[in-house]
Amino acid sequence: MSGHSKWSTIKRAKEKTDNERGKIFTKIGREIAVAVKMGGPDPSINSKLSDVIAKAKANNMPSDTINRSIKKASGATDAVNYEEIIYEGYGPGGSAVMVKCLTDNKNRTAGEVRHIFDRRGAGLGTTNSVGYLFNRKGVIEVGTDELNFDKVMEIALEAGADDVECLDDVIIVYTDPANLSTVRDALAQSFEITSSGVEYVASMQIELNDENLAKFEGLVDALEDLDDVQAVYHNVK
Repeated sequence: MSGHSKWSTIKRAKEKTDNERGKIFTKIGREIAVAVKMGGPDPSINSKLSDVIAKAKANNMPSDTINRSIKKASGATDAVNYEEIIYEGYGPGGSAVMVKCLTDNKNRTAGEVRHIFDRRGAGLGTTNSVGYLFNRKGVIEVGTDELNFDKVMEIALEAGADDVECLDDVIIVYTDPANLSTVRDALAQSFEITSSGVEYVASMQIELNDENLAKFEGLVDALEDLDDVQAVYHNVK
């Protein structure tokens, strides 16, 4: 399956500064809050929270920070209620972009996202204007010293994965969202899981010329810098 794309891809090669790491922790903290609200604070019975905790650990989020986020989200008084919103739009060169946000102020977030699309010469679309080009999938990154593809594929498929592919220096495992935790736990017994989560994966990818690619990367960078934006998915190679 082609089209693996997630909010960290563009910045994978960039050095993580303390500020960037702090933004990542803030975004994951919001995901923890939503997961706790949906299924409670116990990851053993809340698979969504278990998935987010795995993502937090893969991003080197300290355990005490994770626990504080869970405890805060469990409180009835000072917990912030976040709502998930997906914005869809058109980027340079006919690219398709989906922006996943968690926000406590829809008007603020909508205005900020629209401003970036407008300023970058892109266009914000309506619901399902580009969503039909993506599939919602569980995505697991497996990092190994020798990238034993055959072994990863064997374990993943036996655990219920849909597809496995090599991408750069990692192996990507795709699952039905409902099977994400099961497949990830099976792989974690033998391999390092560098990230996992439910993402929107493009069914087909497009290539952009240098000019449009530079504009596209600027659009994605600007969107990712917004505190309310959790992930940017796209169909660009």
